[in-house]
Amino acid sequence: MTTSQIPFLKGHGTENDFVIVPDPDDAVDLPAAVVARLCDRRAGIGGDGLLHVVRSAAHPEARAMADEAEWFMDYRNADGSVAEMCGNGVRVFARYLQRAGHVEAGDLAVATRGGVKRVHLAKDGDITVSMGRATLPEEGVTVTVDGRSWDARNVNMGNPHAVAFVDELEHAGALTATPPYSPAAVYPDGVNIEFVVDRGPRHVAMRVHERGSGETRSCGTGACAVAVAAARRDGADPAETGTPVTYTVELPGGTLVITEHPDGEIEMTGPAVIVAEGLVDPAWLAARPG
Repeated sequence: MTTSQIPFLKGHGTENDFVIVPDPDDAVDLPAAVVARLCDRRAGIGGDGLLHVVRSAAHPEARAMADEAEWFMDYRNADGSVAEMCGNGVRVFARYLQRAGHVEAGDLAVATRGGVKRVHLAKDGDITVSMGRATLPEEGVTVTVDGRSWDARNVNMGNPHAVAFVDELEHAGALTATPPYSPAAVYPDGVNIEFVVDRGPRHVAMRVHERGSGETRSCGTGACAVAVAAARRDGADPAETGTPVTYTVELPGGTLVITEHPDGEIEMTGPAVIVAEGLVDPAWLAARPG
């Protein structure tokens, strides 16, 4: 890890940004401390997370999915912790595969810890990801910021979310730390917390605090969770109406379009951009932080 240069790229999806480490054979050691250094915005490359690009057959967590998906998105949060899924990350992951010549415009499958995700790269540039189905555990939490409290809907998109509808996005506060919520036992492994306001019919805006990363400019699974929670609040459950429902979700970094189908499948559409590539200096990586 410290004796040779490591190639990397930098990309973002609606300004949810990632360090990308291509490693088809799973040969690069990426302990949590190294991931955190790479994602450090002042002393490293900077990112909300890291996308480790590995062939599914080469990774012990993905070998069972290799027949369905050639590539595995080994996703890490900015603090180095492992995460199940990242919706914006899947789009950026797919854009990297296209840029590297591994795939062309059209359909592909990406293995994640949240299962195999179906992706469509449109010729016009946008990328649609089939995000799977949401589960809605009955037990929710109360989120409190600066003396205000809201009941938050529990939505799981392969990773956990708590969705709170508020009057103003400013009520979420600074989001420099995880907003307090109770009972804590509902989310034993932590949670992504979304604060949501209405902008119009089937149109909402949100801010999010992502576990392990802090406030981010965008969160794809969070946007899906918000759309699901809004549809249930609005009495527009596609499983009951038999009609797909689509929400436009504004995030600080851009706009995502989320559609939930009657069978429960959720699709997310939005942009993904690669902005830079280079080599990590092994001497820097080998040096002690500080």
